[in-house]
Amino acid sequence: MNIMELQEHARHIRQNIIRMVYSAQSGHPGGSLSSADILSYLFFEEMDINKENVNTIDRDRFVLSKGHASPLLYGTLCEKGFLTQEDILTFRKINSKVQGHPNMNMTPGVDMSTGSLGQGLSAGVGMALANKLDKNNHRIYVLVGDGESEEGQIWEAAMSAAHYKLDNLCAILDFNGLQIDGKITDVMNPTPLDEKFKAFGWHVICIDGHNYEEIKAAFDEAKATKGQPTLILAHTIKGKGVSFMEGEAGWHGKAPNEEQYHIAMKDLGGEE
Repeated sequence: MNIMELQEHARHIRQNIIRMVYSAQSGHPGGSLSSADILSYLFFEEMDINKENVNTIDRDRFVLSKGHASPLLYGTLCEKGFLTQEDILTFRKINSKVQGHPNMNMTPGVDMSTGSLGQGLSAGVGMALANKLDKNNHRIYVLVGDGESEEGQIWEAAMSAAHYKLDNLCAILDFNGLQIDGKITDVMNPTPLDEKFKAFGWHVICIDGHNYEEIKAAFDEAKATKGQPTLILAHTIKGKGVSFMEGEAGWHGKAPNEEQYHIAMKDLGGEE
């Protein structure tokens, strides 16, 4: 798939994010929009997940550790064909497939229920270790938030992954620099994240998380890395693609009003 096709998928994913959060008048658009390019590449180029193998262990797996960014995952699964537009417009409603946090028992394509920050990387470590023991060559991908990296469990998981030499595990850290209360460096500074993961025994690759050539090169390098897990530290823009949300911590967990919704959709290429 070429870059233009991947960019188009990402644009649709971002539109889905805005539709969901606006429909529910609740949710987390900022950190969902920042990672859309990464998930576009993962689900449409990197991972081998499809409708035929979704209910088997014979495929790559993805864990959204920053589970509050569920519109990102649902928007991607909709674009991939696992969910419909009707499904995603029930976001956060009772008995919906698309709850505020991902639920693996309710939503096709969701590999781990997440939401409690810091726990998703541990789940990914367990999956990767199980694959090693079972001689299953499929890979595990985990998307981690930068604010989430203030949680101690992230570092326990990082230590375990390196100890067990889990080269089938690739974590992607969405480094947009903002969390609900402001800059991560002001709230509880976890930087330098690249040097810390290196110190914990990880192979670290730093990229522009909106540049598809760099994204591709990073995932290729991760697959070629043996004997240690890989962290792709992706520098991103919170609220990417929506003019009034970009770089604004206030859009971490807030829904647009009707006027803002139409501006956002226009920014993303208009209603489709």
